[in-house]
Amino acid sequence: MKKVFTLFLIFFSFLSFIAQKKEQIKDTIRTEIVNVITEYNPKIANAKKIQKNPIIKVLEKNKKKKLKYTISPATVVSTFIPKSGVVKGIDVGIKERLYTNYVAAGFGNYSSPYYETFLHQNTRLKNEFGLNTKYIASQNNITNSVLNSTFSNFNLGAFYKKQDRYFDWKVSLNSERNLYNWYGLPDIPLNKETIDSIDEKQLHNYFDLVGEFNFEDSYLDWGKIKTSYFTDRFKSNELFVKLETKLKLPLTIINSQLNDISVKSSVEFLKGKFKNSAVGSNKYSITTIDLNPQYKINYKKFILDAGMKFIASLDSKNNANNIFILPNFSIQRSLIKNHLQLNVGFSGDLYTNTYKGFTEKNPYVSPTLFITQTLEKSNFNIGFNGKIINDLNFQFRTSFITEEDKPLFVRNDSSYDGTNNSILNGYEYGNSFKVYYDDVKTTSIFSEIEYDYSKEITFSVQGVYHIYTPENSLKAWNLPNIEASFSAKYRNHNWFTNSNIFYSSERQDLLYSGTNSSETLQSFVDINVNGGYHFNDKFTLFLKLNNLLNTNYQRFANFNTQGFQALGGFTYKFDF
Repeated sequence: MKKVFTLFLIFFSFLSFIAQKKEQIKDTIRTEIVNVITEYNPKIANAKKIQKNPIIKVLEKNKKKKLKYTISPATVVSTFIPKSGVVKGIDVGIKERLYTNYVAAGFGNYSSPYYETFLHQNTRLKNEFGLNTKYIASQNNITNSVLNSTFSNFNLGAFYKKQDRYFDWKVSLNSERNLYNWYGLPDIPLNKETIDSIDEKQLHNYFDLVGEFNFEDSYLDWGKIKTSYFTDRFKSNELFVKLETKLKLPLTIINSQLNDISVKSSVEFLKGKFKNSAVGSNKYSITTIDLNPQYKINYKKFILDAGMKFIASLDSKNNANNIFILPNFSIQRSLIKNHLQLNVGFSGDLYTNTYKGFTEKNPYVSPTLFITQTLEKSNFNIGFNGKIINDLNFQFRTSFITEEDKPLFVRNDSSYDGTNNSILNGYEYGNSFKVYYDDVKTTSIFSEIEYDYSKEITFSVQGVYHIYTPENSLKAWNLPNIEASFSAKYRNHNWFTNSNIFYSSERQDLLYSGTNSSETLQSFVDINVNGGYHFNDKFTLFLKLNNLLNTNYQRFANFNTQGFQALGGFTYKFDF
């Protein structure tokens, strides 16, 4: 205790000493009087800003809770009273079931059998294949026809289509077998023995193999290759091969606002031979290369499609090689939105004529033709199309065309000398046609009006007026100046009918190739009606009535057409 008490006294003495020394230092400060001149007015800018927001911790029990609610349904008596009247709805009609296969058959006067079928099948692997066939014939002769005037047409085709990941392709094979007769004898004296010796039959056989490719997300848009072979009863033959492609060249790498350039290209090879030509074996061989770049521009209300055609033609048999640069330009502009549009175009082209193509236009040509190409040097057209009202559409167009070597059909001279000493082919009695080429300028005015009277009834009227100016011949042989047609269609759930009235003005045909004397073929009106009744979605009966006026008009000189024709039958649709 003594030691503790002694330490306490020493510590207390030490503290007292320090306190006395501080008081001595403090006493040295002098007292002065401070005079305040202005008072201090602090501003907001002088205050220090709080750099951090305070962190407020909320207790768990004070946190906001998620609102949960439920609805208890209860019946409420409605006080709404609807206004009296009839509820209006949209008539969408009766949905018709579509079938992918059908069979049709019928029979008509002139002993005319008719048969047609189409079979189609899909698989789960996006494969498609089909088969189609059609046959129609007339086994009775035309009234007052001295020679056999029957005909028959038979078509058979098949295709296979497959869709892959990046492209789809299709292969099709088609064939035709058409039988015609050169029954149009001129007005020359022929005895019964000579008439009985004429073999007027002509047979056309046609085959083609077509391959098509469509690509997805590729510079190559599509491609097509076609190979066809055409023969007749007189050992004429024609081979035609055509390869077509379309490329899309993007210009977005230069400027994102530019469109793509489309480039269409084709290579054609045509080779044929007429064994019975008057000058011996008449051969022809033509190769055509076509390159057509096209660029489309949308500027305000204008749509411009500008391009050029670069064509090289190589005719090896006639030693004629040519290169053509032809324009391909069109402009579209909407003058009145949804009602009136202006169309202007200027173009040119080179067309390859074929023996097969001539037989489609005139099946009575002789197997002794001269084949060459037709150059369309210029084709300027201007027109309008639009709507007068929502259900009334119209189209009007005027064109000015200049062509070199335009094909015209002219009658062959008769080789009959009045005796039976010479043996002639069935087409050498002045009852066949050849092709005459001439440079022709054509001015055409075309107009068309379509009127949808209702969902069931529609009308259509169209007409074209041609002014031909040939350079060498007096007339554009076998070409009418006026062609017009009127059609009306009616269709409901069960009944359907289509009617068509066709008018063609008079035409001129050359009597003999060595003179300019001509024959006038009278104008004609052809009225056709066909209709039928749907018993259900599968079974239908139909009736076709052609040439109701029973007029034996001439489509070509001395070749009268059949009079009134009636053909009735049925159609059955189904799925596998």
